[in-house]
Amino acid sequence: MIIAIEAQRLFRPKKHGMDIVALELIKNLQTIDDKNEYHLFVKEDVDNKILTLRSNFILHKLPSSPYPWWEQITLPRAVAKIKADVLHCTGNTAPIFSPCPVIITLHDIIYLENNPLAKGSIYQRFGNLYRKFIVPIVVKSAKKIVTVSNFEIGTILKRLPLLRPKLEVVYNGVGTHFFNNKDVEYLQDVKNRYNLPANFILFLGNTAPKKNLDNVVLAFSQALENKLIDIDLVIVDFSEDHLKSVLQRLQLPFTLLNKIKLPGYVKNSDLPAFYGLANLFLYPSLRESFGIPILEAMACATPVITSNTSSMPEVAGEAAIFVDPYDYNDIANKISLVLNDQDLQKTLSEKGLLRAKDFTWRKTAEEMLALYKSFLQN
Repeated sequence: MIIAIEAQRLFRPKKHGMDIVALELIKNLQTIDDKNEYHLFVKEDVDNKILTLRSNFILHKLPSSPYPWWEQITLPRAVAKIKADVLHCTGNTAPIFSPCPVIITLHDIIYLENNPLAKGSIYQRFGNLYRKFIVPIVVKSAKKIVTVSNFEIGTILKRLPLLRPKLEVVYNGVGTHFFNNKDVEYLQDVKNRYNLPANFILFLGNTAPKKNLDNVVLAFSQALENKLIDIDLVIVDFSEDHLKSVLQRLQLPFTLLNKIKLPGYVKNSDLPAFYGLANLFLYPSLRESFGIPILEAMACATPVITSNTSSMPEVAGEAAIFVDPYDYNDIANKISLVLNDQDLQKTLSEKGLLRAKDFTWRKTAEEMLALYKSFLQN
């Protein structure tokens, strides 16, 4: 087979969820398939040394351009030249006119559920608007739709019920490097470079409203004020100016900044140390289609608090403490519960480690390869 994979943002320096999924899929396909021919279509960017490719994996660096033009014009022209048997688009959208059958990984449909211009940065709003327009069109012509949880299948079918025959669940995984984070020198190096405190709660924040920063900050503030805890909060991938605006809007004192550390963006190779050094990983998102960080923290044997909504109970199983993400009082109380109970911490660490081992990127790659091969049988 000739298999085309769209991984447009693979080389961007600050990778997030969908970029990591595409990267891990490609890395693991290389370990299980040396027969089929793969063509990877990416946009030229600076982080271009992250992959060492086998001879049956060919890289195509397509010229940079606005994403709609890149996806709708540049990509299909390039795919047509290689006469691909299938095109796998890994990031929710796809060309309206494709020269070959298409598989789309539809991670979520949040942009169909809400006003795409209501919240988030300008970049996020534009992206959501583009998805809101494109996704209902391209899913109709796609031969197969892959999503990442049974929860998300239910969500998709409420909006797009005719997709039922096309839908498949392929779970995400957790990188093997998260299980190997106990090297003392590695941990100390990361701690020093990012100036991390001795004890802290870890929260992966960004400006996406679903990450629930407001209730995290309110819960942390209340737990400190009520003397339930005495610990720092580390918020990854967040600026001080933005945090100050949040504190001002929530009418919280700026003195809270003394207990909140902002190390900025953390590259994936440093994340295992962040999880491993943390006393607790806090992930009370309002809505997730999967929630890879839950498994990453568990692989590092770090206790996890996450939400009782959407996909998070499906992913975490019985290995986390669950909260109502809309109730900051509940979040504050559960933080106190975990941090003040060493036996509970040990139980969560042990259960989490076992849970994380159920989700591997190799299994993700094997299931995707089976889907690719199904196109030959049809």
